[in-house]
Amino acid sequence: MLKTIFLMIAILALTSCTQEIQNKFGRALQNWTGTNGVLEIYAGNKLVKKFIKIDKLTTASSTGGGGTSRPYRFGYGVLDANQNGIVDPDEKKVYFEISDYSTSYVFYGAP
Repeated sequence: MLKTIFLMIAILALTSCTQEIQNKFGRALQNWTGTNGVLEIYAGNKLVKKFIKIDKLTTASSTGGGGTSRPYRFGYGVLDANQNGIVDPDEKKVYFEISDYSTSYVFYGAP
């Protein structure tokens, strides 16, 4: 009975939150559980880079206060050099950034 009451309170609290708070909660849960994502970078119709085993992508926040976001996303994943979708022994986890600007770029650490 007590568990049911706590569960109902938790559900009520979550549904009364704003969409942004729900999104933050969802991201926090996703950060904790991971997503095992794949990121593919194309130049026209050609696949040029592939990152696998990505835990999450994060939007960079400004450090000067004001709560503004920076124009890129970043994350960690394995650079799939041969683009076969499998982590091979010579492929390493790297840091990478993806631009939100019209000049597309991907920055990543050397594996």
